[in-house]
Amino acid sequence: MARTNTRRMHALRDEFFLEGQTQSRSTDPTIRALSHCWRCRQPIDYNVAPHSTDDSHNLGHYKNVDDFPELQEDRDNFRHEHRLCNLHAGKRMHSLGLGDAVADWW
Repeated sequence: MARTNTRRMHALRDEFFLEGQTQSRSTDPTIRALSHCWRCRQPIDYNVAPHSTDDSHNLGHYKNVDDFPELQEDRDNFRHEHRLCNLHAGKRMHSLGLGDAVADWW
């Protein structure tokens, strides 16, 4: 199954952007943090159009679409991220954030 750019996907992308924009305006820091880039944890510029600047919003996928095409339109797989973070990540999978690796003998 190849990546698709359907009307449904456009609608989902727009809806997800509006969700992040609403979260970014929250007075609750926990809710506001949900709108930040999931890769670098920094705020996203929701005042500009999506995909228009490096700091603008991009709909990211927790599991990449090339390897998991069935999850492309799965809302649970969506993540808010910067356009630049998405470009730098490419097809790489996310980090689990488990810390530094230790030597095998340890």
